[in-house]
Amino acid sequence: MIVRAVQRSAARWAGRPGTPVVTHAVLAVCCTVFLLGPASGLDAAYGTGPDLLSAQTAYFARWGVVPAQLWHGSPAAPATLLTALFVHGNWLHLLGNMLFLHVFGAMTEQRMGRTPFALFYLATGVLALLGYAAVHADSTQTLVGASGAISGVLGAFLCLFPRARVTSLFPFLFFLPLRFPAWVVLPFWFALQWLAAGQPSDGRPGVAYLAHVVGFSAGFGYAWVRTRRGARVKNAARSTEGDIEP
Repeated sequence: MIVRAVQRSAARWAGRPGTPVVTHAVLAVCCTVFLLGPASGLDAAYGTGPDLLSAQTAYFARWGVVPAQLWHGSPAAPATLLTALFVHGNWLHLLGNMLFLHVFGAMTEQRMGRTPFALFYLATGVLALLGYAAVHADSTQTLVGASGAISGVLGAFLCLFPRARVTSLFPFLFFLPLRFPAWVVLPFWFALQWLAAGQPSDGRPGVAYLAHVVGFSAGFGYAWVRTRRGARVKNAARSTEGDIEP
């Protein structure tokens, strides 16, 4: 399923001061890292055939998260919880993640603010990887990609903009463009990830579906707490307005 979100009041959010700098920066960094790495296949220095495959395997092992090494490996292994967020396994992996980040990241960042959004993005990404690594502590599968962090963005978007109109292309409906509110499309996407998380992994590099589930849940939970806290502050402010003496 490929989605494109269109908020009816998008003009109001787009008109707010400030460009979604963090979203654009993450897009730029992920694309640059991919193009310069062996996974893109564009750098002749990595060779071709078996040499390129060997370079890719070593690259993922160095910068990706390997659960077994995270819990039982070197002290430097925890650093991969951050580096893995900017590494992708192939072109489809990169383009899919960047599409979702581009569509849902800008409005979420504008609503949260740049610094909170940057911290939120990194935190949900790390939590997503840790969640998978905790369940599969002995796994030697390499985990890379921004999928966990972007799943957190989707969860936050659902909470912050539940009525946003989402244009969806469903393969099983011959890719007919259909528009649904976010509260319909994103829970459906989450359910697919939940079901896929129970399937055996094929061993290829990439963020596992369980990381999507953890990231989405963390993102929705954070946004829900944030909006609830904001509502309490606004209500408290209203209750004291009549008590202020001129």
